[in-house]
Amino acid sequence: MSATPHAPSNPGTASTGPRTAPAPPPGVGPEALRRRALDALGAARSRTLGLVDCLDEAGLTAQHSPLMSPLVWDLAHIGNQEDLWLLRQAGGGQGIRPDLDPVYDAFRTPRADRPALPMLPPEQARAYVAEVRDRALAVLAGADPNAAEPLTRSAFVFGMIAQHEQQHDETMLATHQLRRGPAVLHGEPPPAAPAGERLPGEVLVPGGPFTMGTDDEPWALDNERPAHRVDAPAFWLDTTPVTGAAYLAFIDDGGYEDPRWWHPEGWAHVRRTGLRAPLFWRRDEDGRWTRRRFGHVEPVPLDRPVVHVSWYEADAYARWAGRRLPTEAEWEKAARHDPATGRSHRYPWGDADPGPDHANLGQRHLEPAPAGAYPPGQAPCGARQLLGDVWEWTASDFTGYPGFRAFPYREYSEVFFGSEYKVLRGGSFGTAHVACRSTFRNWDYPVRRQIFAGFRTARDAGPGEGAS
Repeated sequence: MSATPHAPSNPGTASTGPRTAPAPPPGVGPEALRRRALDALGAARSRTLGLVDCLDEAGLTAQHSPLMSPLVWDLAHIGNQEDLWLLRQAGGGQGIRPDLDPVYDAFRTPRADRPALPMLPPEQARAYVAEVRDRALAVLAGADPNAAEPLTRSAFVFGMIAQHEQQHDETMLATHQLRRGPAVLHGEPPPAAPAGERLPGEVLVPGGPFTMGTDDEPWALDNERPAHRVDAPAFWLDTTPVTGAAYLAFIDDGGYEDPRWWHPEGWAHVRRTGLRAPLFWRRDEDGRWTRRRFGHVEPVPLDRPVVHVSWYEADAYARWAGRRLPTEAEWEKAARHDPATGRSHRYPWGDADPGPDHANLGQRHLEPAPAGAYPPGQAPCGARQLLGDVWEWTASDFTGYPGFRAFPYREYSEVFFGSEYKVLRGGSFGTAHVACRSTFRNWDYPVRRQIFAGFRTARDAGPGEGAS
């Protein structure tokens, strides 16, 4: 899930003009593209079932927070989108259950109201998604990824659906975090930061133009396109995301009581809701801070990126620290631009797909890794953990790039453009690598805290620093 998955509506109501899908990667034939799609769909389904099979019927049908859907709604919604896009659109068929479209249209019913919908009960939902998948695989087997049709070229629609399912899996993971009760999910601890290594607190990102966005990534979504040149002046960026220890200093200094640091709407939100710390943090009678994490209560880890903070909290911390949040363009330049070659890579470390040594992705671990972990994932500028661990709030509103064209439906991105949403970048420990790359854009309301979001800060470079 990106932190906020935005599901397709009925494609019959979201017509867009034709566009040209990117050509398949050089030297990659139809069978390889089909295998890539098959693997992505299989990985997503395995994760989905792991998130629902660990709970009984009551746990699946309950609404654990008004911010989230019942988990059984997410499960059947995943199947419904596959029915819409793979069976009806890519396959040209009638689908299996078009009567379910109104129930699982994410735009029709807000999350808080979904328990009242006539949802499929868990066993019927499982049977539905399994039948849809069986038929979808038959469509994939007969698809021609080299055809001119934009929806199936490079197996795009299959990659889109795999990303959609993984986005909902991250949303379901967030629901598990909100759920009260004993732990049902488990993960190995993330790797430690290299022992004895002393990283600088910030790195310099040189000024000059770079390529933002993409025209070449076969499964990139519409808001990542088109590629365009952006001239970003030199700036300094935190080497790692802001840690629990650093954020605790903000709390201890009265950060939540001082309106100087807060956006006016953020300060009004703090006074209205009584915020005093990140979501899931509690201070015990001895003054020690604990957090609740997937059913466990434990001390707040001070050496790891702070998580479950809103944009308003991130912005207030940055002001308190005498810094600011990076813009979206600055974040992407730091994450993918190599000044030695002038190229913008797919990932901070280059163009190779993420491995377990590069980043904390894919729900392998159920928390961020310590700041400074994953040296092989370091960006050319020297920043670490730009992908994985925590989504990172940026200063930017969510808008389309110059020349943006909606594809294949307006409701994925375009209807959200404007100042109401802030952009997040980089993915979290709960984000699958198929839905995480240096061009991937996520967005959410600035008050949202249930998502796996943290941040890092930036400052302008001085005269003569980082000149290109």
